[in-house]
Amino acid sequence: MATFFGEVLSVYSRAVEEDEEELDENEEDAEIRRELEEKREVHLHWSPEVSESLKSGNKLPCSEFILAVGHNAARFLSVYALTSENWDALGRASVWNERSGGVASEESTCVFYRPKDNPAVLICQVTCYLAEDQLFQWTEKVFGCLQLRQLNVTVLSESSVSEFKTADYLSSSSAPFLRSLHSAAFSGKPVCKSLEQPNIVTGLQAAVLNHCEVHRIPSVVYQCYSDVIGPDSVTMETFKPTLTKLGKSIKLDPSPSADILRKIVRTTNIQSNLYI
Repeated sequence: MATFFGEVLSVYSRAVEEDEEELDENEEDAEIRRELEEKREVHLHWSPEVSESLKSGNKLPCSEFILAVGHNAARFLSVYALTSENWDALGRASVWNERSGGVASEESTCVFYRPKDNPAVLICQVTCYLAEDQLFQWTEKVFGCLQLRQLNVTVLSESSVSEFKTADYLSSSSAPFLRSLHSAAFSGKPVCKSLEQPNIVTGLQAAVLNHCEVHRIPSVVYQCYSDVIGPDSVTMETFKPTLTKLGKSIKLDPSPSADILRKIVRTTNIQSNLYI
């Protein structure tokens, strides 16, 4: 560019510089998003035997998959199933998200078990938080390892009674209670009342039920609505009607000893959330 006095000046465009800065920021943001996505990925860690079998293209034989979501559901299986016969820890899932406290979830928060004398049964206890973007991952990866032929799925889960919608008055004495929701392929008879409209299930239990509906897998969710926050022996006992169904595929202890109950069930800091 020439001035009035004939001096030649270099052309400067502020817009070009801003475009370059924006491009650098977009690339940096994209890299951060990629790193975050990798960090939030759900990882399955199987035993060496299972890992070798999966690498060979085989699937885990499974005719009954029992999933417990939440502390009370997990404790229920610990008391009535996992203490009554010999089980092998088959693997675990690890996740990281905004509630993980900066580290991946501990091994004990999402563990898979299989009875030694019945390899067609698989139990999973999930007590860690799974973010919304991790639910589909978890479901796809876990079911991707299972033989789907003749597979039946039972989910035990829990929710706050404050999330239960009803036109009738709900007193504190009516909670906890159990409701069921099943896929179209489920042909059995649930052990409790169906979940009334317009109530829905959310979280991992919803992701699993949706997966089973799409793939025509017989499945049923038993959701416990409780007025207590955290682990609670009364809430845990609400799942007892499911023993008749679960007992058809695994050995159960219908009358666990007091020592087992004291060891597994801890009812500290109980707080009602009925009116939250």
